[in-house]
Amino acid sequence: MASAETDKPNRPDKPNRPDKQDRPYHHGDLRHAILTAALDVITADGPAGLSLRDLARRAGVSHAAPAHHFRDRTGLLTAIAAEGFALLAAALNDASDLKDAGVRYVRFAREHPAHFQVMFAPELLRADDLELTTARALATDALRTSVSAVHAEDFGIDSRLAGVAAWSLAHGFATLLLSHNLDGPVGDRDPEELFRTLATTLFRTP
Repeated sequence: MASAETDKPNRPDKPNRPDKQDRPYHHGDLRHAILTAALDVITADGPAGLSLRDLARRAGVSHAAPAHHFRDRTGLLTAIAAEGFALLAAALNDASDLKDAGVRYVRFAREHPAHFQVMFAPELLRADDLELTTARALATDALRTSVSAVHAEDFGIDSRLAGVAAWSLAHGFATLLLSHNLDGPVGDRDPEELFRTLATTLFRTP
């Protein structure tokens, strides 16, 4: 008499492959993976090219997984901006003087172009996010510290306006540099050294 085992059809076991809808919800450091993928997209296509569904596909997780960490696209962009301001604050904190702070600002923009694009686009961000407001305040304080180290007579204007002027110079130079509007004037010169020369000329700093 045949056993129950031999009565079964002789067919290979069904492969244990998850369907796309059943892809894992978590994988390692998912938050970091999504942020890294988002920065790559922004660098290539700008913030407009960002899609949570596409980022989930890149990370190999379900399309709902990114929402667990960032809630929505605005939340993701806000997290990127907060990370950017924290990195900028750390860079500015090590500045030796105002001119060096400006050079470090330009260097930050060159090394973190995706962060830089998002940080100063308030229409893309959640303005009341605690992580964002804290990181932005740290970066602002670091810039103010550099400004306060210079005597007012060296500016010819009060310290608050001096801070605006210093920020405008560094931010404007960095923005024009990243958008390739300075390719002609900069040429093959080091952009940071060129900025240092501009800062020395405009702020009469040694």
